[in-house]
Amino acid sequence: MNIRKQIEKREKNTLSKYASLSQDTKGRKIEEEKCDIRTDYQRDRDRIIHSKAFRRLKHKTQVFIAPEGDHYRTRLTHTLEVAQISRTLARALNLNEDLVEAIALGHDLGHTPFGHTGEAILNKLHPDGFKHNEQSLKIVDYIEHSERRKGLNLTYEVRDGIVKHTGDDKPETLEGNIVHIADRIAYINHDIDDAIRAKIIKEEELPKTCVNSLGKYHGERINTMIVDVIQNSLNKNEISMSVEIGYYTEKLRDFMFERVYLNKAAKGEEDRAKYIIEQLFYYYMNNFDRLPIEHKNIYNNKKTKEDIICDYIAGMTDRYVINLFKEIFIPKSWKKYQ
Repeated sequence: MNIRKQIEKREKNTLSKYASLSQDTKGRKIEEEKCDIRTDYQRDRDRIIHSKAFRRLKHKTQVFIAPEGDHYRTRLTHTLEVAQISRTLARALNLNEDLVEAIALGHDLGHTPFGHTGEAILNKLHPDGFKHNEQSLKIVDYIEHSERRKGLNLTYEVRDGIVKHTGDDKPETLEGNIVHIADRIAYINHDIDDAIRAKIIKEEELPKTCVNSLGKYHGERINTMIVDVIQNSLNKNEISMSVEIGYYTEKLRDFMFERVYLNKAAKGEEDRAKYIIEQLFYYYMNNFDRLPIEHKNIYNNKKTKEDIICDYIAGMTDRYVINLFKEIFIPKSWKKYQ
């Protein structure tokens, strides 16, 4: 009995004509024997969940660096919220839930320690720049490795959705476009929730027009946005919000950039975070031999020192990069006085 073939048949008979069928995938870079139980997209999801890069997300910043409190989002909880919203949308629109889940779970694997602050400083330091979505693709293509393979060898559709989850390039599948819009729905709303918890903003300071159109509370706003996407995308070959809800969603995002994302008072640890990453980068540029041999062994001669060092730093968690900085730069005799 081949369960995978039964699932593929069920997809073909029940999913929307616009859905991406797992049996029609463009495949993997390295051809593999099919699994008898799972479809290719299910295997991709499982490979991402079992990866070291996925586990490290639990100790990476979402917005607030080193917050005091157990309920602030991390990069992992953000990823899970995106996956949940994506699956809700995919199920309602009769699209491929396994594909959206795989893309959603892998979309932020390339995020740096200290969130977008870390991304900004690596983008400044690397001659060719640094973008977390491109880093996510690098991770699944070759940085994440095991005894069996270099990289996760994911399908074309999952890789496309990961690298295009942000930016101007639209994913080739509707499932990829779902993750693109679900990511925005998730971070706008949960960042508001965290900013209120951190007393950076007050609930009553949210733009009144946005509150009137989207809802006063966290769950109301998410529900409004999800329902709107479903109503505007059902039985269509595109994923979108209505003009009205899209406008107020963007206005809420602008408010968050002004009051939270670009607000120095809201992100008081940024300068120190940037300094830590910058000093580690220059340290390894001048002491390249100090990089772990297992990290350097990932690469061929086509990669520059900057590539290899940025990949190493980007993979670190917040606490690891802080501890490494202390280990390298703080004299040992000082530590007992801390």
